[in-house]
Amino acid sequence: MTTKTDKQAAAAADFTIVPDIAGMIAGITPDSIISRTVYQGTTLRIIVFGFAAGQELSEHTSSKEAVLHFLSGEALVTLGKAAEGGETTAAGPGTLIRMRPGLPHTVVAQTDTIMLLSMMGF
Repeated sequence: MTTKTDKQAAAAADFTIVPDIAGMIAGITPDSIISRTVYQGTTLRIIVFGFAAGQELSEHTSSKEAVLHFLSGEALVTLGKAAEGGETTAAGPGTLIRMRPGLPHTVVAQTDTIMLLSMMGF
């Protein structure tokens, strides 16, 4: 016989439900970037970021394929090396950006911004 605890453990391995992803960032204090890991699995990692207006993730790369999904606020995202004429795009609520592994990129928050980062292929 399977107990409720066994069922809950099995379900947790099959799926994850986050009813309020933005709620994981309680408040964005000035001059800060907050991050919280939402999910860490064998092939997927999801992190929610809260950027105060004016904060920046300087140019960097990821060894994994990644998706940026902007939930609130406004940001500028540069894809490719800025020094070599990378493409800069405005990102607002609902914007989704997929990036290949190794692509240099930068995120600069124009207003308080909440962004979801998903990295695949661990």
